[in-house]
Amino acid sequence: MKKLAVIFMVLLFSCSQDASREDNNETNPMSRKDFTLMTLDPGHFHAALVQKKMYEQIDPVVYVYAPEGQDVRDHLKRIDAFNSHVEDPTTWKEVVYTGPDFLEKMLEQKPGNVVVISGNNLKKTDYITKSIGAGLHVLADKPMVILPDQFPHLVEAFRLAEEKDVLLYDIMTERYEITTLLQKELSQIPDVFGALEKGSVDEPAITKESVHHFFKFVSGSPLIRPAWFFDVSQQGEGLVDVTTHLVDLTMWECFPGMIIDHQEEVEILEAKRWTTDLTPAEFEKVTGMKEFPGYLEKYVEDGHLKVYSNGEITYKLRDIHAKVSVTWNYQAPDGGDTHYSMMRGTRSNLIIRQGPEENFQPVLYVEPKTEMGDFEGAIQQAVDRTLQEEYPGVALEKISEKQYKVNIPDTYKVGHEAHFSQVTEKFLYYLEKGNIPAWEVPNMITKYYITTEALRMALDE
Repeated sequence: MKKLAVIFMVLLFSCSQDASREDNNETNPMSRKDFTLMTLDPGHFHAALVQKKMYEQIDPVVYVYAPEGQDVRDHLKRIDAFNSHVEDPTTWKEVVYTGPDFLEKMLEQKPGNVVVISGNNLKKTDYITKSIGAGLHVLADKPMVILPDQFPHLVEAFRLAEEKDVLLYDIMTERYEITTLLQKELSQIPDVFGALEKGSVDEPAITKESVHHFFKFVSGSPLIRPAWFFDVSQQGEGLVDVTTHLVDLTMWECFPGMIIDHQEEVEILEAKRWTTDLTPAEFEKVTGMKEFPGYLEKYVEDGHLKVYSNGEITYKLRDIHAKVSVTWNYQAPDGGDTHYSMMRGTRSNLIIRQGPEENFQPVLYVEPKTEMGDFEGAIQQAVDRTLQEEYPGVALEKISEKQYKVNIPDTYKVGHEAHFSQVTEKFLYYLEKGNIPAWEVPNMITKYYITTEALRMALDE
């Protein structure tokens, strides 16, 4: 019976391929789509968020290759939910293959030209390398690599992508968060920020802290995570997972448009890791499973699942000290995930806070250093002439002589889920151009060097 089901799926898949080819070869060239997605083993909800909206350049038929199981069923439910939205419903058509040879089948058939990868992080580096080797573009969720020994394979994947003339890009959603964008903009205005300080281990020039939660709501529904999400050998430790975003932002903000050489311009100074402990009841609530599966038993002590989801890295980029940290709690008492970011300048500090005083929404503050002359005039001019040009409606509020608040219209606060579409649109722009900025690839390599080397250092402690 199982064989018949697989044969049926293959026949359905072939028919759908033929139909989509006919659709894409209509006489009107404007109806043709340049890119067709293939979603590979979608074990994380980020895979679906790429499809929360439609794109002019992407065919509505998407080919899913995955092992049979709850992960792919949950993915398809999310796509169905997007298609059923009352406002701006999507019109995706998912063609699914769930045979045990799903990866080989995708590489053999190649009905699309762009692979979206978001799932089990242990498998991700291999999925990326094989997809690139088959001449396919890859849009991958972070992290692309979770183990120090896998890092050379990722470097090879980038080399192979250049050889095959395809693009490999990771989904850095946090670059599109409005307070981060404005923090970066203000840091480039000398009259406001001055120059970035060099900092020290105790007072880094740039600090980024992220607090996340295992239990949360996504698109209005409780997020059910796969059990393997709590296995750091599959998901990756905190040092190599969420810190990917934070390390990315330090380079993106401190050295915009510049290449950071991981072999010459990076020094890992300190790295540490610690666990979040979950009770069986908490584990059940977030996974739907009443017991810890066998592969998690090695992490269980005194009835609690101990997950190494937390980490902190202190390092140097060129001569600038940076510090990033990530903490995972079970569930937020109020609000949701939070972010803290400070950039220390010679004229002012730029700080993003997201605590109770901000109603757990990110707020950007500018805190001038003492005796800075007409600072108020300088920052007001920066807001009026620079920020307003690209972000109309942004305004300055003086809290005190030592603190200003940047007020941002709600229209710019699109939320984390919408950032996936923004990243996808940027990737499509790069695909149409045939390349990405010269600094992106070396800095992606540097980013993953920092996270994997920090894990190596922490494990050796």
